Amino acid sequence: MNARPTDDISPPTYEGRRLPKPDEELVDQGLQFDVVTIVSRRNALRLFGLGASAVGLAACGATDGSTSAGSGASASSTSSTSGSTSTEIPDETAGPYPGDGSNGADVLEQSGVVRQDIRSSFGGATGTAEGVPMTLELTVTDLANDGAPFAGVAVYVWHCDREGRYSLYSDGITGENYLRGVQVADGSGVVRFTSIFPACYSGRWPHIHFEVYPDQASITDTANLVATSQVALPQSTCETVYATDGYSASVANLQQVSLTSDNVFGDDGGARQLATVSGDVTSGYTVSLTVPVDTRTTTTGGGAPGGGGGAPGGGGPGGAPPTQGT
Repeated sequence: MNARPTDDISPPTYEGRRLPKPDEELVDQGLQFDVVTIVSRRNALRLFGLGASAVGLAACGATDGSTSAGSGASASSTSSTSGSTSTEIPDETAGPYPGDGSNGADVLEQSGVVRQDIRSSFGGATGTAEGVPMTLELTVTDLANDGAPFAGVAVYVWHCDREGRYSLYSDGITGENYLRGVQVADGSGVVRFTSIFPACYSGRWPHIHFEVYPDQASITDTANLVATSQVALPQSTCETVYATDGYSASVANLQQVSLTSDNVFGDDGGARQLATVSGDVTSGYTVSLTVPVDTRTTTTGGGAPGGGGGAPGGGGPGGAPPTQGT
């Protein structure tokens, strides 16, 4: 049998294209050949509706372990955000110092409590809380209505001052009602408060309390509560703030507690209550949190002082530890 002439042997091809280096492996054909191959595959994927992004993700996953890990982190972040906005905010204790009538004082019965700037007392009181400026922004969503913005709900907010004291309760400021106020959610479900960054007092992670009521007319009775919870503040921001004047006692207190050891946030490390923060100590910080609530459930936090006991010792962070669950 006669061999075919060498000239009649067809050169090796791949996907209908001649290999520029017929004596080399497919993976060693050169950059230009590889680029054309990728583009060809991208066009094919478009025909199946996958799009160019699928090619990029597949390429990253196949060739670069670090890039693949980054993609995984991104996916995890998206998943976490999705979970936090589709699950009801954890129900937490209102603590011993709510000022909502469930444990003594009732600021919600007072005219003037519906306000945005809560730094100063109102009514017959004249005190003003000093500290690093903070804007608190809560976005309330209605899980009973597919997570739509919960317009019209009333949100009552309260927290301690720079010294770790609660107005209406702590020694020296029982006659003040600052750092307490109510706002009604706008059409986007958003309420905003102008305040100061709270201290870290002994035994608790830095936090802000809030209660959600169906509307403004409902705030005088805790039986109307839709949700009771707390906002956890990020550690890095706390450390920056507590390095400024007036917050020195908070430095040691923060070092003695963590989000996982805190008796309120410890069950999940504050995963669904940890705020996002922007800004700086000079211009102030904006503290933001999405608050999904479900009117089909019953809150157990409001109206329950959570351990009772007295307010933090006269010196706040430097005084006696406050009652747990505050």
